[in-house]
Amino acid sequence: MNVSVTFRSTEGEDWQKEYIEERLKKLKKYIDNPIDARVVLSVEKFRNVAEVNITATGLNINSKEEDKDIHLAIDNAIEKIERQIKKHKEKIRGHKTNNNRVEEIIPGEVFSEETEDTLYAKLAETKKLVLQPMSIDDAVMEMESTKNLFIIYRDSATENVSLIYRRDDGKYSLIETNG
Repeated sequence: MNVSVTFRSTEGEDWQKEYIEERLKKLKKYIDNPIDARVVLSVEKFRNVAEVNITATGLNINSKEEDKDIHLAIDNAIEKIERQIKKHKEKIRGHKTNNNRVEEIIPGEVFSEETEDTLYAKLAETKKLVLQPMSIDDAVMEMESTKNLFIIYRDSATENVSLIYRRDDGKYSLIETNG
């Protein structure tokens, strides 16, 4: 982390630089890439102003705080930067690219009318079925007799919903649920 401290209208002291560097080290846990920090401290009559600019790859965050005590101004500016970095990280974590987007339908979720219309427009057919309790062997025999691509059933041993489907090589795959 490169830290540059500039003093305006005042003479800087070593303890202020050390204090700033110590406080900025806490930000390193949120940002992995190289960080450049520019801190400007100025005194205007009875106001102490701390400006902090953090620059990293793809990230540029600024804050400016003023207080009667220079320590409070520095602390408030760095806390403001920390909140902005956390917000930025949450935004990145929640962002999904178009290539990896998988739309999930959560039970009980309320959709607007437009969303329902577009979902139903993509559906070709809707079927409701009653799950028959059967064993894996019974399900495989049923698939062979009906030539269906898959069968959804309730496993008689575990009472879980299961799905068996026919793979391209002619073998069968089983998907079991927990609920």
